[in-house]
Amino acid sequence: MCQHHPQCPSADAPDRDAACLIAFHPEQGWGLLCNGVVLFDDRGELMPDGRSIPARASLGCAA
Repeated sequence: MCQHHPQCPSADAPDRDAACLIAFHPEQGWGLLCNGVVLFDDRGELMPDGRSIPARASLGCAA
């Protein structure tokens, strides 16, 4: 699906979130990556095969 060079990480790769954003709908709370993964504002994901990945904890600083 990705047309970038070098190619973005696949949907199965651990770093799949590093793929390029090709559609962004902040008013609806989601974006589509070029590897077919849909990212949601809560950091949850919808995989190209229909599996859902629950939201992950933020990696921000603990203050």
